[in-house]
Amino acid sequence: MAELVFFSGTMDCGKSTLALQLDHNHAARGRRGLIFSRDDRAGTDRLSSRLGLEVTAHEVRDDTDFWAFVTGQPDPVDYLVCDEAQFYSPAQVEQLARLVDETEVDVFAFGITADFRTRLFPGSARFIELADRVEVLQVQSLCWCGARATHNARTVDGRMVVEGEQVVVGDVGTGPGEVAYEVLCRRHHMRRMTTAAARALAPADGLSFDLPG
Repeated sequence: MAELVFFSGTMDCGKSTLALQLDHNHAARGRRGLIFSRDDRAGTDRLSSRLGLEVTAHEVRDDTDFWAFVTGQPDPVDYLVCDEAQFYSPAQVEQLARLVDETEVDVFAFGITADFRTRLFPGSARFIELADRVEVLQVQSLCWCGARATHNARTVDGRMVVEGEQVVVGDVGTGPGEVAYEVLCRRHHMRRMTTAAARALAPADGLSFDLPG
């Protein structure tokens, strides 16, 4: 029986790498799949991993109709790999669920659960509501303090922000004049304590980056 599976985690936990590996494994068994992504760091029509792997993908846009696209294929489709799924609309998630139920196409979706404000992405929320399985990726991202990273932080000009548009494409790292992202534990996200902020406040001997209570 086909499944709708949502693989979730913070940034930098290997979602895209797993998506590529899963596609390889299924294709190696003779199954025919389609790869989708949206706003990938490598550009449009791409699915890329920070490990350097990259493949061609179908770019998901606001008007993409998964039902029409997949059922209109000249050959049967066995599975879909859907990366950056947090950016899909709730209606598009429902189209994917319909494909699973009515055409027996497996859907493997990969995405971030919450945004830089700790609010659920609408697409991720709908996946959680509809998925047959929600899998939290086991590769743990780490906060600068060494604790498990559970939250995504956005920085502008190196400073953490908690207001702004929900979707702004950037990458992990920092750079003047650029939107960037960093993963943090809840404790340091609540304090807006990024790596750069911690270093600026660290004592001269470098023994601790942390702040008191």
